[in-house]
Amino acid sequence: MERFTGSFTQQEPIPEAAIAAALRVMQSGRLHRYNTTPDEIAEAALLEEEFAATTGARYCLAVASGGYALATALRALGVQPGERVLTNAFTLAPVPGAIASVGAVPVFVGVTEGLVIDLDDLAAKAEGVRVLMLSHMRGHICDMEALMRLCDARGITVIEDCAHTMGAAWDGRLTGRWGAMGCFSTQTYKHMNSGEGGLIIADDPTLMARAVLLSGSYMLYGRHRAAPPPEAFADLRLTTPNISGRMDNLRAAILRPQLADLPRQCTRWNERYRVVEAGLAETPGLTRIKRPAAEGFVASSFQFLLLDWQPEAIHAVIARCGARGVELKWFGAPEPVAFTSRYDSWTYAPSAPMPATDRILHGIIDMRLPLTFSVEDCAQIARIIRAEVSAVFQGDTSAPDLTPRAD
Repeated sequence: MERFTGSFTQQEPIPEAAIAAALRVMQSGRLHRYNTTPDEIAEAALLEEEFAATTGARYCLAVASGGYALATALRALGVQPGERVLTNAFTLAPVPGAIASVGAVPVFVGVTEGLVIDLDDLAAKAEGVRVLMLSHMRGHICDMEALMRLCDARGITVIEDCAHTMGAAWDGRLTGRWGAMGCFSTQTYKHMNSGEGGLIIADDPTLMARAVLLSGSYMLYGRHRAAPPPEAFADLRLTTPNISGRMDNLRAAILRPQLADLPRQCTRWNERYRVVEAGLAETPGLTRIKRPAAEGFVASSFQFLLLDWQPEAIHAVIARCGARGVELKWFGAPEPVAFTSRYDSWTYAPSAPMPATDRILHGIIDMRLPLTFSVEDCAQIARIIRAEVSAVFQGDTSAPDLTPRAD
């Protein structure tokens, strides 16, 4: 019985060009984004300019983390304490955490079997709400044209959480370019790796001027190359608080070569995803996630559903796959494990049960697909999952026999 021996948390090395750029920054000692010589352009400013050009956005701001980007976008929109903000029931804790961090109240919207926001539930909960923080959770993108029609008709401003969709698009239009502001993460497990980091894009000069001031620009906003012109700051610069969360030049230097290589990396992730997807076709009891033709996804992780399975059977699948080296995460577990918390775990944001959504969350199985995996690794992983899901579906919940066979 084969066993996978790779690591689900090991990322690829930082590219040599990024290491060289980081060394140059460290040798200069000028890590702070505003600590530059008169003829020098900060790495953070260059990253913002390049990311804006890559996404087609007018403006970009580099910040300390994806979560900070989300909270900054909320503050830039003027979200107030006690205000209700819509967001996905299927997301990760930093999304409702960002809403709670500004004193607002997360209102959770249901999830479909496609693992995207339920537009019918969104319409039902839209009354009196001003902002939707839309999470493209685990890289799954809803029908953005339909969502924007719904939100525009109701006067709802959309912030896109694009932590898992850098480089992804709906019907050819990149995520982050549909709503008023798009927020990205460069944490280690995202599509570009600086350990921690975030990026905000927008076309509205007032929103981005507020974001730049909030990030802690110390009246040095003129040194930003992808920011609004100075007149956009005139009425805001003395009334907008400094909530420091800038990205430093070291992380920006590491990211710029990765940004240049992003299209190739996205292709590699999707190659691995397609191998796993094909390997799990027609597995008894396992539901693959249908990807719409308009969804230009970037799949750095893989999800499938064990719909209507009993908890002990799901536990058996996870244990049996784990014994064979395949690390799966279950979003339906009654207690959060690592990042697998869900809307009913976040007691600071109480909500009524959502039976249809609870059924789907109960069955979500999640797996990382780092680029340290080869295509052959992904085929082996799929074989193991297929075998163990099939075995448990047929009633075998015992531990797998890993005794080497004598040929």
